[in-house]
Amino acid sequence: MPGMKVLYLALLSALMAGPAQAQDTMPPALTSKIDAAVTEALQTTGAPSASIAVVKGGQLVYTRAYGLANVENKAEATPGMRYSIGSISKQFAASAILLLAEEGRLSLDDKVGKFLPGLTRGGDVSLRQLLSMTAGYQDYWPQDYVMPGMLKPVTPEEIVNRWARIPLDFEPGTAWQYSNTNYVIIGLVVQKAAGQPLFDFLQQRIFGTLGMTSIQNIDEAALGPADASRYTRMASGPVRPAPKEGRGWIFAAGELAMTASDLAKWDISLIKRTVLKPESYRALETETLLVNGVGTGYGLGVSVRLQGGHRILSHGGEVSGFTAQNVVYPDDGLAVVVLTNLDATDASGRAAGKIATLLLAPAEEHGRIQQVTGILKGLQHGTIDRALLTDNNSFYFSADALKDFAASLGPLGELTSVTQDAQTLRGGMTFRGYRAVFAKATVRVSTYTMPDGKLEQFLVAPE
Repeated sequence: MPGMKVLYLALLSALMAGPAQAQDTMPPALTSKIDAAVTEALQTTGAPSASIAVVKGGQLVYTRAYGLANVENKAEATPGMRYSIGSISKQFAASAILLLAEEGRLSLDDKVGKFLPGLTRGGDVSLRQLLSMTAGYQDYWPQDYVMPGMLKPVTPEEIVNRWARIPLDFEPGTAWQYSNTNYVIIGLVVQKAAGQPLFDFLQQRIFGTLGMTSIQNIDEAALGPADASRYTRMASGPVRPAPKEGRGWIFAAGELAMTASDLAKWDISLIKRTVLKPESYRALETETLLVNGVGTGYGLGVSVRLQGGHRILSHGGEVSGFTAQNVVYPDDGLAVVVLTNLDATDASGRAAGKIATLLLAPAEEHGRIQQVTGILKGLQHGTIDRALLTDNNSFYFSADALKDFAASLGPLGELTSVTQDAQTLRGGMTFRGYRAVFAKATVRVSTYTMPDGKLEQFLVAPE
C-alpha cells in the first residue's frame, strides 16, 4: 500500500546487508535463491522489511532479515526483531482449548453457552464450530484497515456483546466464514476454563515449554523501537506509519508478536508433535466438513490442504501495519515463516510460496521439470523423443497428433516456466500435474510415469 526512489535505494542497500545467523546450514546456492525470492517480494509490494525462518529436516536451518525495520530512521531489520503475526495467533488459542480438553476441563463439543451465557444460539454452537469457523457469528473486523472506533480501547466482552448477540449469519455447521469474533469468544472460554488470562496460559503451557522467549502481547502495548515499525500504503504511494489498534481489539484473534525464529520453534513442535497429545494434533489438523459433507479447507485455527502430494498446514496474519505467513509441511519436516511490516499486502505469502517451492524441489523434480520442458519445446516443432515413451504413449503421438501439437503450441511463443503442482499414485503409476507458461498462453500438462521412468501419458490442455 514505497514508491519513492530514495526509499527503494535504501531498501536495496539494506536488503543485502542483513546477516544470516550462525545456525544456517543450507547450501549457498539455495540461500541465494531464497534471498532473491524475498527481495523480489519486497520490491514488488513496497513492504519495507521482512524477517524469515526456514525449517528443514525438523530443524531451524536459516534465518535472515531484509530491508528497513524503520523507514524514517533507516534502521535495518535484524532476525532478532519482533513482528506482529496477526491471525497466526489463532492456532495458539486453538491449542489452548485442546490442552484444556486433554485435562478434562472442557470438550470440543461443549456448547459455548456453558461458558458464556446469553450468546446467540449459545446452546447450539459448539467450541469446535467456533474454532473451525463454522459457527455463524458475524466477523467484527473484516476490513484491512483500522476504523475510527477501533482507535479507542475496548474489552473482549464488549466485542462479544455487540457481535455475538445478533442473529447468526448462517445455521451452525452449514457454511464456512472467517470470523475474528469466533476467536474472541474462544479466548474468553480459555480464560474461564483455565482460571487465568489467555496470554498467561499460553506463556506457561506453550511458549515457556518451547523456549519461545520473544513473545509480546501487542493487545496490551505496541512493539517498541527495538522491533519492526508498522506501516501502511495507499495504492502505489509511499509507506506511512500505520495506526495502532486500541487496547482490547485483537485479543485471541491476533494479539501475538514474536521473532520469526520463535514462530519456527512452534512449527518444529507441530512437526515433532511435542506439545499436544496425538489425538489433539489430529483434531487440530483435520479438515472440517460441513453438515452436507463439503470440505472447508480449514481445521482448528489452521488451513489444511494437500498439494502436489504434500500435506500443508498454513495461516496468514494481518493487523494494522503488519502481515505474516506461516506454512508447515509436517510430513516433510519443512516450514517457512515470513513476517513483514506492511499491512494489506501479499508480500509474506508471495515470498513464503516461492521459498517453499525451492525447498520442495529436489534434484529429481528439477529433472522431471526439465524433461517436461524439453518435450513441450519439441512439440512446438512437431517432434518428440520416443525413447521417453511407453509403446502406448508412442502410439498416441501419431503423425497427425504431432502436427496438431505444432500448430497449437508453436504460436504460443517462448516457454517461460514449468511448475509441478500435483502428484498422486494411480494404476501402478505416478500422476503429476504441471502448469506451463508460454509467452502468449498458459497450459496444463498431465503425465503418468511408469516405475521404469517411461511416460505412459503426456497430455496438454488449455488452462
